[in-house]
Amino acid sequence: MNRDEKTQMISDLSSEIGQAQNAFLISFRGVTVPQVTELRRQVRETGSKYIVVKNTLALIALKDSPLVELREQFSGETAVAYNRSDAVALAKALTKFAKDVPTVTFKGALLDGKIVPASQIDAIANLPSREELVSKLLYVLQSPMRGLATVLNANIRNLAVVLDMVAKKRSEGEAPVAAAEVETPAAAEGETPVVAAAAAE
Repeated sequence: MNRDEKTQMISDLSSEIGQAQNAFLISFRGVTVPQVTELRRQVRETGSKYIVVKNTLALIALKDSPLVELREQFSGETAVAYNRSDAVALAKALTKFAKDVPTVTFKGALLDGKIVPASQIDAIANLPSREELVSKLLYVLQSPMRGLATVLNANIRNLAVVLDMVAKKRSEGEAPVAAAEVETPAAAEGETPVVAAAAAE
């Protein structure tokens, strides 16, 4: 690799891995070509990327990245799987592959911009994925709304029933009550009141 190629490689690593929010350093010693091909495929399915790096060039490219804290892990055969969105989905894919291919081991990771030791990667993989969290959040948000809609509908129905009952009461009782309050002119002069309704009979 000549000087220009090294410069380009450093630039590419800096713009890709250096800007990643999530990255996993992997040792792949003893992994076969078909196995690496399968690993790349599984990583791509999570919307992530996988690249084998030259340690010296990677450390130069990542001098301004939190990953530089893992400088001691940039030795031997090193690959980096990374993305800018879902660390959990990538961790799940990598840990599953590592169980099937034990020669794949973790050196450390960057999770949401924070360095995480290799010993905690399994714990990360056991967290709910972004899709699972979103699904749970939507359920939590929608459940109160469904309950509120049910209560509102029930209250509206109950109000309609009450208003209907009031209307019926009024139609049945308003005329007699109004009639009972109407007196003849004689009543105003102290004579025996005559109810208009009785007069009608």
